[in-house]
Amino acid sequence: MIIKTLFVVIVGLAGGLAVGSGFVAFLTVLGLIPRLTQLSKTYCFIRWYECSVVLGALCGTAGSIRDPVLHASSLWLVPAGLAGGVFVGMLAAALTEVLNVLPILAKRVGVQDRMVILLMAIVLGKVFGSLFHWICYVNR
Repeated sequence: MIIKTLFVVIVGLAGGLAVGSGFVAFLTVLGLIPRLTQLSKTYCFIRWYECSVVLGALCGTAGSIRDPVLHASSLWLVPAGLAGGVFVGMLAAALTEVLNVLPILAKRVGVQDRMVILLMAIVLGKVFGSLFHWICYVNR
């Protein structure tokens, strides 16, 4: 029984280290935090950005392990959902920017002069798709 438990702990730690290392490598390769500070002209807050990413990863890990029940108002879902959406959106935007996906797509499709329309179509598609999913498929 002790060996089985020890094996599960070692495998869990190894998996966590692999995923954590991949996440940090992903953020490092994309240069998300320095690029964010450059675009927003808030380089003096770079430590705050870094600490918030680390704190978010730690809280997310603790939440997934412990599966906490928060006895709070459902109004807290709005800022939590916005924060999660901003995080995922920024990761997607950083990946798109690094890979130059949109300029290549626009050139291939032949809509270089309509980049704003292409971007708005992507953004509105994500927004309406998310709203449709939450309204139709998520149980209240």
